[in-house]
Amino acid sequence: MKTPLFGAFGAPGPKHMLGAMQSIDGRMRKYGNQGEVDFCIVGVGSAGGVLLQRLARAGFSVVGLEAGPLWDTERDWVSDEAGSHKLYWNDLRITGGEHPLTLGANNSGKGVGGGSVHWAAFVPRLHPSDFRVYSEDGVGADWPICYEDLKPYYELLEREIPVSGPAYFPWGDPHGYPYGPHPMGGCGDILINGCTKLGIRVCIGGPVAILAGSHGKRPHCIYRGYCIQGCKVGAKQSTLISHVPNALEHGAEIRDSCMVSRINLARNGSSKSGTVTGVTYFDSQGHEAEQKAKAVIVCGYAIETPRLLLNSACPGFENGLANSSGTLGKYLMAQAGNVVLGRFPELIRMYKAPPAHAMTEEFYETDTKRGFARGFGIQTVGPLPIAFARQMTIAKGAWGWGMRRVMMDYNHWGAIALLGEILPWPDNRLELAAEKDKYGIPVTKVTFNLHDNDKKMIEYGKNKVMEVMSAAGAEEVVQEQRYAHLVGAARMGSDPRTSVVDGFGRTHDIPNLFVCDGSVMPTQGSANPGLTIQALAARTADYLIAQSQFGLKKGAHSSETPRIRYDLSPPDTWGKGVPHLK
Repeated sequence: MKTPLFGAFGAPGPKHMLGAMQSIDGRMRKYGNQGEVDFCIVGVGSAGGVLLQRLARAGFSVVGLEAGPLWDTERDWVSDEAGSHKLYWNDLRITGGEHPLTLGANNSGKGVGGGSVHWAAFVPRLHPSDFRVYSEDGVGADWPICYEDLKPYYELLEREIPVSGPAYFPWGDPHGYPYGPHPMGGCGDILINGCTKLGIRVCIGGPVAILAGSHGKRPHCIYRGYCIQGCKVGAKQSTLISHVPNALEHGAEIRDSCMVSRINLARNGSSKSGTVTGVTYFDSQGHEAEQKAKAVIVCGYAIETPRLLLNSACPGFENGLANSSGTLGKYLMAQAGNVVLGRFPELIRMYKAPPAHAMTEEFYETDTKRGFARGFGIQTVGPLPIAFARQMTIAKGAWGWGMRRVMMDYNHWGAIALLGEILPWPDNRLELAAEKDKYGIPVTKVTFNLHDNDKKMIEYGKNKVMEVMSAAGAEEVVQEQRYAHLVGAARMGSDPRTSVVDGFGRTHDIPNLFVCDGSVMPTQGSANPGLTIQALAARTADYLIAQSQFGLKKGAHSSETPRIRYDLSPPDTWGKGVPHLK
């Protein structure tokens, strides 16, 4: 046969693919740099993608500036561990302290969708106690909002994403999920078996933002294991997949590969006050440009958001924009993420499921008998071979022939992990370094130390996870100490003297400058932060829409809680997939 059955293959079409079935046609509203738009969003990641979609759908002119590319998943992504490194923010950052963080692959992304492109998509909610840690346990800080303020947005995003999970989730505020859970993989079976033998409650099949059944233009998961390498199938949620297409349909513009260098301020008579007028950025060709806006929303996450505000220092804000409190860059948090690995005589094949698909939060809340405040969760993880090899180098000291022997046994190993709450401390911080990036912008120096409470939690939690692994029947148990996720460094609070933004992300110092991403979280709990970040973004969008009547540049605003805008959800959200019957 000289030609294919249905004719010769043509050149790639103009469509921009987002997963196997969803596409955008490449046409996009162009506002240009000359005019003033309603909103300029810096960073189109987890929070920025939700805000972009909400505000565009509400009829505002919105431009999103993103330092990385607008991914075409068919052309840009590969099902390969090494080939996925371009998804991460691997630009220069300086780290230090007694217990320095490793930055990059496990805690930040670069490109439209941000870190949600390569997250494991585990989406438990924070507990009610997480919002009043200081009041209940005398450590950390209280949020200026409570769980009940965020609960309707949790429920809304769980349908928009959507989330697959159990019919009943018993911890925190007990609830169920509207879409059916995933089947168990080998690591899930390990966690279930170990917890059951120890009398520990365990939850299976989620909650995870990966489709167990098809949903709109997105197919179901095919369980091939490349979740954190960018899901080419389109079954795993990222805002690139779930919210950006709808944002573009409603007139939003995304300028990808554009690095924002500073936020511009116009002073109002006094050097200590003013309003932002827009941002200066380097475009995809490296040329400097300016985008004017009535309001700027910074969504760069826990490193790049404080970095931009610090680099935007000007007369009246010599220590960084919106930093009259002196807390900008302080109280950076990571979660303890120790991975415990066990070898079993039977085949586990830990790649054959979403990495995170079973968990227990039985140790989440403070128990004074343990000798430390707050707690931890235990979750499944499913490292692919390269990540597994790195873990074994650390956990076993494997090298050379010893590493080859371990790698030949890869399918007999399983992994579960600690996810523990490290408290906010002012000395865990970031500041500007002397080094600069390719644009001449100072990069960050990140200092991180574990305190006594953190060390006690990690030691207790690590031992408990190893106990679960042994109870499941592992012949050998080893562990790798690591961190997961990043939040904090531009915390929200009621008092302008001790925080950067209020409960809606509005900076205390500048009325039309907002921050909306994980950096605003005062504490982090023991839950993966992705769902909370997206829920906060939806809530902030409702606030911005309600406040627009007062004029975004003015200091006057209503303190009333805005109504929840269910009409702004992306289409195909309701009544699709595999609904849970109650």
